[in-house]
Amino acid sequence: MGNKVLFILSFITCFAVTVSVFAQDKPKKIPLVERLGFPPNTKVLIINADDFGMNHATNMATIRALRVGGVTSATVMVPCPWFPEAVSLIKENPKASIGIHTTLTSEWGKYKWGPVLGRTAVPSLCDEMGYFYADVPFVYLNAKPEEAEKEVRAQIDKALAAGIDVTHIDSHMGTMQYAPGYHEIYIKIAKDYNLPCRMAGRELMKKYGGEYLIDKADELGVLHPDELFMDDPPTIEATESWWKERLAQIPAGKVSEIYIHCGELTPEMKATTGSAARRTADTDFFCKPETREYIKSLGIELISYKELRHLQREGKPMPRVEYGWEKE
Repeated sequence: MGNKVLFILSFITCFAVTVSVFAQDKPKKIPLVERLGFPPNTKVLIINADDFGMNHATNMATIRALRVGGVTSATVMVPCPWFPEAVSLIKENPKASIGIHTTLTSEWGKYKWGPVLGRTAVPSLCDEMGYFYADVPFVYLNAKPEEAEKEVRAQIDKALAAGIDVTHIDSHMGTMQYAPGYHEIYIKIAKDYNLPCRMAGRELMKKYGGEYLIDKADELGVLHPDELFMDDPPTIEATESWWKERLAQIPAGKVSEIYIHCGELTPEMKATTGSAARRTADTDFFCKPETREYIKSLGIELISYKELRHLQREGKPMPRVEYGWEKE
């Protein structure tokens, strides 16, 4: 009996040593911050403007934020009626980092849009009027994932054909990301177009059983931020204090993303959305020179998705650039 116990203990010890040796031999994963050429403890931040192309007021506010460096990237909604104007503005401002805000929903009651492929090509994506559904659950209840994939690819292709140098993809209202099957399609599309994509952080994904999607993206070489901040200030009055507190929470040693929705407080914006004041307040805050100085004082380094795309495609950091090519 004693010899058997000794044998088992000896086997366990040898196994533990072997595992330890293999663990030591396993290559250490280099953090994204370092792969981008920054020191290990650097705070790196992308500020993205969603909904570019939604309407005229959004277009004017988004391009203003890009020009002054209030945001470092933006994502355009290809199905929206004001997409052609966005294309013109993008061509006039070639320094801008522009991605695709993949769109499968049309949430505003009196202002609607539908698939770029048309209702007959992707009928499961449309309501009885031929528009996208108003909210994400209706997509999951009615849409065929293969038609969603077909439409998203068509949106990217249309943007490329329009002359946009697409730098990344994300998802309007999270439709391509809240359901695991859709998220897998989303990552596959990013891989096929060799683009980085927005993803939530590992801890949040793990909480909801989606950590494997982070691993899948990493295995495919699809780059994405390490952390994603998704909340809005609770009131218009709290805009500055809330955003300053959020910016102060940007972690060291990671690439984080904050996204906002740009807007101008115009009659069009008020008639189109239910969040005109929120969008305008966020735009004004991030466009202020004082905000950019505050970000610098926190030791935060700003980048765009263009740096992630360059690293993903070239395997090396992109030369540093300054964001904002006009003064406010």
